[in-house]
Amino acid sequence: MDLPTRKIEFVQEFLQIQSEEIIKKLESILKKENSSIDDEYFKPMSIEELNNRIDKSMDDSQNGRLVSADDLKAKMQKWS
Repeated sequence: MDLPTRKIEFVQEFLQIQSEEIIKKLESILKKENSSIDDEYFKPMSIEELNNRIDKSMDDSQNGRLVSADDLKAKMQKWS
């Protein structure tokens, strides 16, 4: 069974739940999973990493390795 179908079936089952306790448990699981996903993708960077990124950005700027906002917008419009 594909993911979209599984989601639809899950939502249909969810809508039939009459127990507030089960809803609370499902909410808790969802919050915990979303939190762990956020933690995975949004880890704070160290000062050293920040400084390295700044240095690289400055070097890219000084050496003409940039994309203008207009060029980026034009590329993005071609995506759709």
